[in-house]
Amino acid sequence: MTFSKNVLAFVMAGGAGTRLHPLTAGRSKPSVPFNGKHRIVDFVLSNLANSGIDSVYLLVQYKSQSLIEHVRDTWPGGGAFRRRQFVTVVPPQMQHGPDWFQGTADAVWQNLHLMDEHAPDLVVVFGADHIYRMDVRQMIDHHLATRADATVATLPVPLQDARGFGVVQVDREHRISGFLEKPANPPAMPGRPAHALASMGNYVFSADVLRRALHEARERGESDFGKDILPRMVQSHRLVAYDFATNVVPGIEHFEDPAYWRDVGTIDAYFEANLDTLGATPRFRLGNPHWPIVASPDHADSAQVESGDITRSVLGAGCVIDSARLTHSILRRSVHVEEYASLDHCIVMDRCTIGHGARLRRVIVDQDNAVPPNECIGHDLERDRARFTVSEGGIVVVPRGYFPVRAQEPARTLQIAA
Repeated sequence: MTFSKNVLAFVMAGGAGTRLHPLTAGRSKPSVPFNGKHRIVDFVLSNLANSGIDSVYLLVQYKSQSLIEHVRDTWPGGGAFRRRQFVTVVPPQMQHGPDWFQGTADAVWQNLHLMDEHAPDLVVVFGADHIYRMDVRQMIDHHLATRADATVATLPVPLQDARGFGVVQVDREHRISGFLEKPANPPAMPGRPAHALASMGNYVFSADVLRRALHEARERGESDFGKDILPRMVQSHRLVAYDFATNVVPGIEHFEDPAYWRDVGTIDAYFEANLDTLGATPRFRLGNPHWPIVASPDHADSAQVESGDITRSVLGAGCVIDSARLTHSILRRSVHVEEYASLDHCIVMDRCTIGHGARLRRVIVDQDNAVPPNECIGHDLERDRARFTVSEGGIVVVPRGYFPVRAQEPARTLQIAA
């Protein structure tokens, strides 16, 4: 499809991701690595690119250097975007106080001059914190067909789970009549009494409507779309919900969840989403050639397996497996797993060594760690809590550089962004 409308995209990539600590101790949430080669931000940018949305501004804020480097190295080249497309990183324009962007609406308000330069017909405002595939063109078509002033992407979720989301109330034509933030008793969506419509935090606006709404919000001291602007616009504008479950992406296999979407805002959710990509029949297949998720370029040699027992695992470039056991595990780049080490349901990030005989179970090891020989992590959570972060679900997180890297390891000389 070729748009008859001029579309500009703002992607909110400034999240601190406090619930993902310590993975976000030195990087923003969108910059957190995912699977063997990706970062969380790659999913929204790939969705926009695959949907033919040419003009994308990535609004950054919290500890953004590694995110800036990743976008610089990954997105302008490698054929990810066509020649006239761009992804431009934009920092806060009005640096006041510790929180430079006061909210999602304030972030766009500070960049109204970019809207003026492009003069778009439509503006899409998407978050950068989720794992999913989405043809954004279908949401835009819905926006135009329903003559909406603003369209909110929504996802049906079981009523018992909806308490953790912003929930929209709709009529049978999906016109929005109300917004509820994490309601104790979520209202059911029409026709599906066991489900509510949760907001995904992704919006399509008619540009003139958005511009006026932002000026009014500024006068009122409002700063957020979900909390301030959209609930107020219900009374004066036509707001419509788009059901993400109706979105059809080419290349989805029969064994996949066709409406896969995960908010990886906690250690447990992040861990489970990574595992959802493993195996011959994963719930979310990263290798869909019809809707590719652009990944970081490799800066290392191919993975090498000297010998070992490997089950349902991902090995990134430059990994070396030497007489070790891996099951349901993900190794990113330049990871060396030494003899008789065992990884069971683990995620090990770039430039790590897992020492001889070490045993790890349900552990995330952040970058630049040399886990000592015979170390045991994830088998005694009380002992682990004294040293590491342990999630509610029992996932142990070893922070970056906790175990000093051995100087003789040649893989440590690789210069890969955080």
